[in-house]
Amino acid sequence: MTPEHDDTVPLLDVHELRVGYPVAGHDPHLPVDGLSFQIREREVVGLVGDAGCGKSTAALALLGRVRAPGRVARGLRWTDSARRA
Repeated sequence: MTPEHDDTVPLLDVHELRVGYPVAGHDPHLPVDGLSFQIREREVVGLVGDAGCGKSTAALALLGRVRAPGRVARGLRWTDSARRA
């Protein structure tokens, strides 16, 4: 298998993803706090959970579309394999 198509290397490595929104006078609201998973080439992944648990916020973080004043505080890393795909 060539390095460009190595199934053992994740395309996306999410480790302890945290997405926060500031709240005046309080700690930030963290709809996503501690999400971890990997996605490899040819894998299909579903994100499920209760209403309001942060599924949409996590998906927006993966797409780089979290709107200000929210921000991805940590945990998102696209690998070089993903950039080549």
